[in-house]
Amino acid sequence: MIQRILVLAMLACILFSCKDKPAPVQQESVYFSAKIRPFTEAIVKDSTNGDTWYNRGIALHRLKLDSLALQDFYRAAAIDTTKAVYASTIGDLLFEHKDVDASIQWLMRALRHDPDDVKAHLKMAKLMLFSKEYQVAIGEVNKVLRKDPYNPEGYFLKGMVYKEMKDTAKAISSFQTVINVAPDYREAAIQLGMIYCAKGSNLGPQYLLNAFKLDTANVFPLYARGMYYQGKKDYERAKEEYKECVLHDPQYSDAIFATGFILLQQDSFEKARRQFDLVTKITPTNPVAYYNRGLCSELMEDKNSAAKDYQQALTFDSGYSSAKEGLKRLGL
Repeated sequence: MIQRILVLAMLACILFSCKDKPAPVQQESVYFSAKIRPFTEAIVKDSTNGDTWYNRGIALHRLKLDSLALQDFYRAAAIDTTKAVYASTIGDLLFEHKDVDASIQWLMRALRHDPDDVKAHLKMAKLMLFSKEYQVAIGEVNKVLRKDPYNPEGYFLKGMVYKEMKDTAKAISSFQTVINVAPDYREAAIQLGMIYCAKGSNLGPQYLLNAFKLDTANVFPLYARGMYYQGKKDYERAKEEYKECVLHDPQYSDAIFATGFILLQQDSFEKARRQFDLVTKITPTNPVAYYNRGLCSELMEDKNSAAKDYQQALTFDSGYSSAKEGLKRLGL
């Protein structure tokens, strides 16, 4: 017990050295949790080593405790201002949290100290893609690929740039290169699937299926397959894809809504209404779901239910013109 008190006291001295206020109690409990305690003890032993703070920051980030992780990364960067990995990690994390201006500053700092910092170049490429500075983004990626010709993230980013530039052939080539060097790179398979689906090619659904097999917890590829078949008016196959989607994720409201939409087109109004009803339970503030449920009721001549749904849709979107028109049709 005495030893734990001494350790806590030492940690407090370290944590509060640059602050006027003590850290919250819940932070101390996090720092001494099973997964973080070894890193905290390393800091207690040597608080002047930037790596001890950096390593704990990485551990905190893995637990999605990013505000605490950033505090440790900042401390590491303050201890050693020349270490590029500290700066690039801060820039990376700030970008994840949409602080673009601060992210750029830290990434530039990383590149000043290490012009070959792969992480910093790739993150700068993402920032340039975000800013629509496409040629600059490609230049950043090429710096990485000259150093590491088999870097899959580099080729993926290049594919995303070409996709934004509407150069479909080069986008496909880049995403295919990703698959060649990293067959389990799921996002590249999804991008290829979406591009080929947009072209009307049967290669699209196959790439999407491959992507789903890489992570069956994420059902977006199944939903995208359904949308492909729906676009080709192969409604029965589309409904099968949506059904498979909901079997894996019962809360995936987009697939349920799409099923309802198809049933509505097929004049199966009661079945469609049940689908839209499910959507209102999963996303209770979705005006489009209420409108479509109301439309089914209107087509079934259940005017009272239709009116209630149109009014509910307007509660969540007062400018929803379709709901207003629905009420007019009902004479309200």
